[in-house]
Amino acid sequence: MSLDDLLPPTLQIVKPGVISLLQDYGRYGMQHYGITNSGPMDEHAYLWANRLLQNNFNAPQIEICLGGFEARFTKPTRIAICGAHLHPTLNHKPLKTWHSYAIKAGDVLRFGGAHHGLYAYLAIAGGFDVKPQLSSCSTVMREYLGGIHQNGEKLVAGDSLDYPHYNERHIKGTGPFSTVVPEAYIPSYPDKISIRFIPNYSENGCGEAILNKFTQQSYRVSNEINRMGYRLKGEALPHDGKSIISQGISTGFIQLPKDGQPIVLMKDRQTIGGYPLLGCVAHLDVAKLSQSKPGVEVEFVKVGIADLEGELGEYSGFLLS
Repeated sequence: MSLDDLLPPTLQIVKPGVISLLQDYGRYGMQHYGITNSGPMDEHAYLWANRLLQNNFNAPQIEICLGGFEARFTKPTRIAICGAHLHPTLNHKPLKTWHSYAIKAGDVLRFGGAHHGLYAYLAIAGGFDVKPQLSSCSTVMREYLGGIHQNGEKLVAGDSLDYPHYNERHIKGTGPFSTVVPEAYIPSYPDKISIRFIPNYSENGCGEAILNKFTQQSYRVSNEINRMGYRLKGEALPHDGKSIISQGISTGFIQLPKDGQPIVLMKDRQTIGGYPLLGCVAHLDVAKLSQSKPGVEVEFVKVGIADLEGELGEYSGFLLS
């Protein structure tokens, strides 16, 4: 046995791309301390990538935004790529998204620019071996939390991520793994999307007249988007400019600031806010919005909680088991 055999397998980051972050399912139970949930922007793609490898649903992955990523594997393993199509290649050979692949020692994985969508997810068999911070390794740059150095920093060239040893005999065939997500579960990322939301009729809302106006027009995703929130652009909604008493807020909440242009709060949102709320985007539709580039047209459709509970329960039972 050589010294190299004793070293842990590592993924060596050659180019981090525009922004690449370590994410697990998220940091829950910390909002009363002012700490956000974080986790994958596109939960659907993240969960499917882990499922393809029979990982625990919480296994850490790399979230790659807009591409430009390059890395080298030191030992054999298996990976899955889901989400946006960022023109991935393995040793210069094109790969498909929503697939899993066998990896050999020395293989080089690259992602080009974004073609459809914004976020791609790179999962590895067993998950990346990263020490959690406050119960999660999810990276929140604003809060200096998570990541491989537990300081909220994005991945940079020269970083190395350990991953579990993998039995090489499994990569000679498909083994126990599915190699591709069924077509029915693979989303497209069109130029126009419909987003379901639960309207807010409470005293911290905007009133029924404004809600009706909100649903009677469409919006465009603006250039002001990030992991905290997506600002939309359209005909400004009438607003008296008054704030409300700050309250706890959740992923998907739709705030109406003074300029009348809605903001949908995403995974790295703040934990409290004082803008009136139009409602909350359906949990499963947050992923759809997260993959929408600036310029994508968005329309909002009112739904009730009862319309979504069964769907979410079935989805969670399947992908979070």
